[in-house]
Amino acid sequence: MSDLSGALAGVGAEARAALDATNAARERALKDSRELIRLCANAIRAAHRGDTATSSGLLGQAIAQHQQIQAYLADHPAVYWAGYVQDAEKELAEAAAVGAALDGRPLPTPAQLGVGVAPYLNGLGETVGELRRFLLDRLRAGEPGRGEALLELMEEIYGLLISLDYPDGLTGGLRRTTDAVRGILERTRGDWTAALLQLRLADALQQRTDAAAP
Repeated sequence: MSDLSGALAGVGAEARAALDATNAARERALKDSRELIRLCANAIRAAHRGDTATSSGLLGQAIAQHQQIQAYLADHPAVYWAGYVQDAEKELAEAAAVGAALDGRPLPTPAQLGVGVAPYLNGLGETVGELRRFLLDRLRAGEPGRGEALLELMEEIYGLLISLDYPDGLTGGLRRTTDAVRGILERTRGDWTAALLQLRLADALQQRTDAAAP
């Protein structure tokens, strides 16, 4: 074997070792990201049911899972930034924001969750859709409750997102998310106003009926 062939053999062995390690990290990250997304979805469902303990527990598991992903991808930045980890971070931000909003707590920050700014902001956008769902469920049950406060939060989230005018390459497609949020917010305002008027009318009619009763 010539010196050149020996050098190429060494390069090949080194390349295979590096690519094997990267591929193993990629496969693990794909699996763990899917699991992270599943935990976040279940946390959101628990929050909608008012099961704060279960929601918080699942969110804690999701945060721990995310920290593990960050740890073993520290030496594989190309895998970390491939996109699927950011998708999972978006779901983590959404689950944390939904849980906090429905529990009446301040929304966590990107630093507190350990996620990137772009996934966090897109997660906030997704949160608006979940808050609309919660409001409509409460209205159907005839329980407007904290609706005004949640609608105000939805408007504040939209105000934040619309103020961040940066290229999509930096924000992960935030403009598209913001456009969707605007539509959700407009529909929710209309639905909320109409539902409140109906509830007030029904209450007024009931009071009149009670007053007229012998």
